[in-house]
This record gives sequence, C-alpha cells and structure tokens, in this order.
Amino acid sequence: MKKVLVIGYVWPEPNSSAAGTHMLSLLRLYRQQGWQVEFATPAQPSDHMIDLNLEGISSKNISLNCDSFDIYISEYQPDIVMFDRFMMEEQFGWRVEKNCPNALKVLDTEDLQCLRNARHQAVKGERTLTQADLFSDIAKREIAAILRCDISLIISSYEMELLQSQFKIDPSILHHLPFMVDLNKCPTQTKSFTERQHFMTIGNFRHAPNWDAVLYLQKIWPLIRKQLPEAELHIYGSYPPPKATALNNPKTGFLIKGWAEDAYQVMEQSRVCLAPIRFGAGIKGKLLDAMIMQTPSVTTSVGSEGMLSDEPWPGDITDDYQEFAHSAVRLYQEESRWLEAQGNASTLLTARYNGETLGIDWMKKLSDTLDNLAEHRLNNFTGAMLKHHSMASTKYMSQWIAAKNTK
Repeated sequence: MKKVLVIGYVWPEPNSSAAGTHMLSLLRLYRQQGWQVEFATPAQPSDHMIDLNLEGISSKNISLNCDSFDIYISEYQPDIVMFDRFMMEEQFGWRVEKNCPNALKVLDTEDLQCLRNARHQAVKGERTLTQADLFSDIAKREIAAILRCDISLIISSYEMELLQSQFKIDPSILHHLPFMVDLNKCPTQTKSFTERQHFMTIGNFRHAPNWDAVLYLQKIWPLIRKQLPEAELHIYGSYPPPKATALNNPKTGFLIKGWAEDAYQVMEQSRVCLAPIRFGAGIKGKLLDAMIMQTPSVTTSVGSEGMLSDEPWPGDITDDYQEFAHSAVRLYQEESRWLEAQGNASTLLTARYNGETLGIDWMKKLSDTLDNLAEHRLNNFTGAMLKHHSMASTKYMSQWIAAKNTK
C-alpha cells in the first residue's frame, strides 16, 4: 500500500472554490487505489473546510520554516508527495528531498499563478499582455518549482501549450489533468427553461479574478436590465467583504447573495450563468458547474480558455461588454437558443471531463514514473541543477528563519 502525503496551501473547501473541488477529487482518487493518504498544511482551519476524516484521510498541521517537518516526514516516509501550488514546493520541497529522496514529487499547479498575475497587471494597466508581464519573478519561481518536481499537474490545455512553447518545459514532466467529473452522477434532466428565472454568477470573493468580474458586471448589468427590467442578477460566493455587500442593490436587481450552501441548486434555479472574466488562469469551476446543471453561460475568451477544443460552447463567448449583454439577453429570451446551448453542455462534458478516463490516465502516468524514477530524473538535468545547493535560496532562508526562531 503506497503512502501519499499532500502538502496543502489551504484546507480543501470544495463548496467555496474550484481549487478545493479539484483537490478533493485528487484525494479521493488516491484513496480509491487503496493508498494511505495524509493531508498536511500550515494553514489555519477555515469556516468551510471539509472534514477529511469522513473521507478516510488523516490530516496534520505543519509549521513553516521549522525543522519539526523534517522529523514528521522522516517518520511518515511517503512514497508520493504532492505539493498544492508552487509556494508549498518552495517551502517544503527541499526538506522532502533531504529526508525522502526516493519519494516521487508531484506539483499540483491548480492554475499558473504567473499567467494569472501577468494578466492582472495588463488589465490594471489597461493594455495588452506582454512577454515582460509573463516572464516575471513569480514566473521564475513557479517554473523552477515545476522543474524541480517529477511531474506537474496542469489543469488547462492552454497552459500545457504555454509551458512548452514559451518556457520550453519538457512534456515528460507535465500531465494535463482537468476537472474530473463523475458523469454517472450528473443529472440527466434539470429544471426547464420556463421553470428557471434570473441570472447568476458564483465565485470566492477572495479570488481576484472573481472580484474583478463582479465589478465588471456593474458595467454590463444596466444594459441587460434595460431590456429585462424584471430580471435579477444573483451573485454568490464565499467570504464576501464589506466592499462587496455594499454593492447589493434591490432596486436594480444587482443582488449580493454571499455563501451558497448548495452551488448546484442555485445554478439550476437560474436561467443563465454570467462569467465576464477579464483575467485569470486555469479553467473555471463555475462554468463546469453550469455545464453539469445544464445552465447555459456567457463568458469571455479567458473564461472559456483551455475548457474546449473544437466543441461548441454551451452559450456564448465574447470579450466586448455590449455584445456580452446582448448575448445574455438573447439566451434569456430565446428558448430554442437556450436549449441548443444546454445540449452543447452534455457534449463538452463527455468529450473532455470524464473523470473515470482522466483518473485512469493519471494513475498510469504516476505508476510509470514511479517504476522508472531514476531514469526519469536523469532526463531532467535542469531540475537537478535547480536542486543544487548554489540555487537553494529558499532553503537557506528557511533555515535562517528556523534558527532565528529558536533564539
């Protein structure tokens, strides 16, 4: 029985974020193999964290910049260590290497932080994205973490291409793993066109692209409301700050609803999902949830990026805010158009998000790499170079902090 250690950036919150959903699906996949799984994190407990004990997964609080982790991992001796985002690899990767050199190291990127940050800078500067934006200090750190690990999980097909074309990453250390959906549990029939009403969007308010989308909707919503004066926009998401709740305006139908106990339920009640995402990375959980609940959506090129190939989108994609409003109104009013979009959702889910197939492919990649780990690492000289002591600035900074804290 293999032992897996997952080092999390935060406690999994599958009802709050797509990252939490994706993490839980990975943890469950490892448990399905009959493996022993432990989740460790330096994060504080959160309001909406899942009870991992109910999943048969043990958990552990660990400390940043502390030698106690060396003792902990030496005793646990995992076969596989998965880091949740590159910051956890920076903090703990060298300690794993020192104490468990034969453990296979996996980096779950969730989305490319460097791409999200680059786009954010471009949006704030009201300009197009440049290579200088992309090749930032965050990119140097994130790409270094990818190279130091044996395999990195990449959720978006666009990011797979970007890593190979722009950053020259060998595809042998990358694995494309989008959201894994259990198609057998997806509803075959949901509320009809006439049973649904209003628009909705959903997303953790702490995630900058989601907050930006809410602000952008303030520009778009009056155009929709002008043509549909009885319609409302219901905005859901965990951890709404005061600046968000202050936007609640019943007179205009712009309603900040906050935490949704059941995201699928509120998605099914709505006729159209709006996701005017101007920057970000990865793939968007809200749009996948919309497909699962057969709710047509209107989004941007960034919103749909990496989520489809040649398949038709279950709704509309546009980057112009006036066209966005026009598309939203048409989907809301025209039942034939709405039903066509709904059918496209099923096609896309089956083509790209079959959890059973994706899980089998990932387990095969993991098994093959474990069986040939020494050769796999020999073929990644750049990664070996980045582990050299002359490159280990995060290691020595952590050791300095740990020594300082003992005095």
